[in-house]
Amino acid sequence: MPKSGLSAFLIKELKEVLPPTVFFAVSFNLLVLTTDLILADYLRTFASFLVATTTALVVGKSVLVADALPLLRRFNTAPMIQTVLFKTSIYWAVVFLVRFLEKLVEYLIHGGTLSGIPEYVTAHFTWHRFAAIQIWIFVLFLVYTSIVELNAVLGGGRLGKIFFATRLTESNLTAPVADTRTRRAQRKT
Repeated sequence: MPKSGLSAFLIKELKEVLPPTVFFAVSFNLLVLTTDLILADYLRTFASFLVATTTALVVGKSVLVADALPLLRRFNTAPMIQTVLFKTSIYWAVVFLVRFLEKLVEYLIHGGTLSGIPEYVTAHFTWHRFAAIQIWIFVLFLVYTSIVELNAVLGGGRLGKIFFATRLTESNLTAPVADTRTRRAQRKT
């Protein structure tokens, strides 16, 4: 791969991984902060911000891996709620597998054996914490996927303008949405 092709590829990958990583880094660090504030009365710390940020990188990469699956384009022409719920479920499942495998690899690195995995999973795995984090990951993916899909329907960059530019009038918003629906209907035929 030529140098310019490699740099273009790296820039493209960075642009794709940056939004989910930033979203989940902020979200996970807010969860850690609020958990630490709640548990501060009990003189316990629950997690660190570094772990939350590292987890956000794992989740961001999981989004890229899941987006590469042709399966994710299955509901692109369906109503947005179906697309959001389907993609959220796939993203959640990928992160579930990655997090679970990460714990198993950690166990094996620290001297565990393959035959000891069932005992480790049933006796030493922190299922309550794992489940609580997975619930939050599902909720956060629901928010993230809704925003991404809404941005796709409104047209590239339009959602950013709605939030960060001067207030748009209703007439500025209706035309692109209608055009997008027309394009989706045309793709169906």
